[in-house]
Amino acid sequence: MAHVPVKNSREIGLMKESCRIVAEVLALIGSRIASGVRTRDLDRVAEEYIRTRGGEPAFKGYGHDRRNLFPGTLCVSIDDEVVHGIPGGGTIEEGQVVSIDVGVKKNGYYGDGARTFPVGRVSEEKSRLLRVTEEALLLGIAEARSGNHLHDVSAAVQRHVEAAGFSVVRDLVGHGIGKNLHEDPAIPNYGEPGTGVLLKEGMALAIEPMVNAGTHRVTVGDDGWTVRTADGKPSAHFEHTIVVTTGEAEILTR
Repeated sequence: MAHVPVKNSREIGLMKESCRIVAEVLALIGSRIASGVRTRDLDRVAEEYIRTRGGEPAFKGYGHDRRNLFPGTLCVSIDDEVVHGIPGGGTIEEGQVVSIDVGVKKNGYYGDGARTFPVGRVSEEKSRLLRVTEEALLLGIAEARSGNHLHDVSAAVQRHVEAAGFSVVRDLVGHGIGKNLHEDPAIPNYGEPGTGVLLKEGMALAIEPMVNAGTHRVTVGDDGWTVRTADGKPSAHFEHTIVVTTGEAEILTR
């Protein structure tokens, strides 16, 4: 069974600072998403903002393969890109959906969050996909309380997504977070209620439904990072860093 670290109030206080910057970056970038904007420019704005707030971009230089570390501050994933899209010279276009995922390290502790934004007017399917994914995140968070099991969170996400006719990505998971960007436990977006790690007050979790309009299957691009839907249909991604309490979880990236 995974060992899940429990954070004390000092650690949670430090995480709140990192998570506040994450929330501010998502709001800032969301306000700049428009047709014709280059993803590289959004990335630059995000990095400058994080550094002016005394933080470091958590994703920049991240990776297990030294020859292919992640080059951006943001993951910018458009339409059928699920996660880990690399910002570059391409421009955002009307009708697309754009997932922005950002991590921040400050004072030795991490925050992580993501939102998917519509670019102008989007199709009814995309609009519903975004709504259902965000609802699934909040339903999952509602299960993240002391005394529940980890997969109560997973099952709540899966139920809502599949009832809407969409699918949860199975190859990627949420994660614990704190002194490291990724800690135990792995948090799948599907599972059996009443199973998994027993949740305790002070556990910090990054819960992140990744939801596809079509099949749950995904592929990884030639760049070694960009994850796409196998059928080319759109995907959405919402993420909050939360802390488990005896009652409602505290959302640090709100």
